[in-house]
Amino acid sequence: MAAALTGCTAGSKSSSSSGGDVELSFLTFETPNLDAAYWDAAIRRASEQVPGAKIKKLVSPVVDRTAYVKQLDSSGQMPDIMPAINPQGFAQAGKLAAFTPQELTEFIWPRSNAIDGKIYQLPYNTQAVPLVYYNKALFAKAGISAPPTTYADFLEVCAKLKAKAITPIVVGGGGKDTWADMYPLIAAIATDVYKGDPRWLAERAADKKSFDDHAFVKAVDKVAQLAKKGYIDKAGLSRSYADTEKAFRDGKGAMYPMGSWFPASADAKKPGFEVGVFAWPADDGSLVVPAFTGGGLSVSAKAPDVELARKWALAFQLDKTNLDAIVKSDGAIIAIKGYQPPKGMGPIYQDTLAVYEQALKKGRVTTAFSQENGDGSLLPGLSDKAALGVQDLITGKKSANQFARFLDSEWTKAEQ
Repeated sequence: MAAALTGCTAGSKSSSSSGGDVELSFLTFETPNLDAAYWDAAIRRASEQVPGAKIKKLVSPVVDRTAYVKQLDSSGQMPDIMPAINPQGFAQAGKLAAFTPQELTEFIWPRSNAIDGKIYQLPYNTQAVPLVYYNKALFAKAGISAPPTTYADFLEVCAKLKAKAITPIVVGGGGKDTWADMYPLIAAIATDVYKGDPRWLAERAADKKSFDDHAFVKAVDKVAQLAKKGYIDKAGLSRSYADTEKAFRDGKGAMYPMGSWFPASADAKKPGFEVGVFAWPADDGSLVVPAFTGGGLSVSAKAPDVELARKWALAFQLDKTNLDAIVKSDGAIIAIKGYQPPKGMGPIYQDTLAVYEQALKKGRVTTAFSQENGDGSLLPGLSDKAALGVQDLITGKKSANQFARFLDSEWTKAEQ
């Protein structure tokens, strides 16, 4: 862990002695799309705009940044600036500084993920979570000429693929990447629960509903039945996220439910690999896209200079070059007024953006189950429990009703 933190003391609040600069610790995370070079360049550009801020870069050694920040906070080492953590719990405990309405005027969804009416995470990036990416060559091999538009069509597509000995749906979930098994469930909840009741999870948080609710169980059972019919690759549950993506690119399955960051990799690799994209179909064929807007920086309420930290966070988040870099590297859909993606973005990114924009205009964009950060979201830690429960659902160890009761039980434990 010390090595992962590049030799720095996590969350240090000391000020630099040179030039009166204030030292602010900035927690980052590295992925194949967002490597050290990306973070170093983005930090440099933001710092050039905010004199007086000296940034100490920290690197999270684990995927679950929220859990890691909790660990640091327990020892008085909470970083001053943090990307894409879940503000739940931290905000209510007064550990995060809220952004002012004036600071949020450039954002398209300035109230996204509000907690008690306040914003603790800059809502700069929208991610469709998930869409369904599909291998056009494998569809053609199975005699499928177009993506499905209803859920009945989707089941027919799965049956045709399986009849040709083609695995219909690729999922992941191995090792630290348990979250990679969640996407069929997130999609089914969007079409079967959130489409009809956008505030369903808020009602669950207020104890007006339970996970044993009929609509929720119906959505969960769709995933269980896909697995039971052999449409989901159960072996994929042992794959890491990177290996799961590679399995799809290598033709190990025809459909890949994944977040809208996938095009950044897909457009850059394996020329000639033709990929299409569609929204997970609803029963009635209506267009529904689950999405999350947020993912931006949060600022500790105990930063040595909170105003300077917020100013630096805004500079980092609004810088056009930084935004272009994350669009190119991570397929971001930027939720900032007037922003246009850089020219030359690949066809899969363009198609992904088109599906999302069509949902905004002609369909419905819902929240994405387990991705919510505002009022009425899952309690901290429950998204990880849900991912473990999905593994049992896909392997047949839990029925839909057992999965629902498991979540209710874990919710009760988390409240205690």
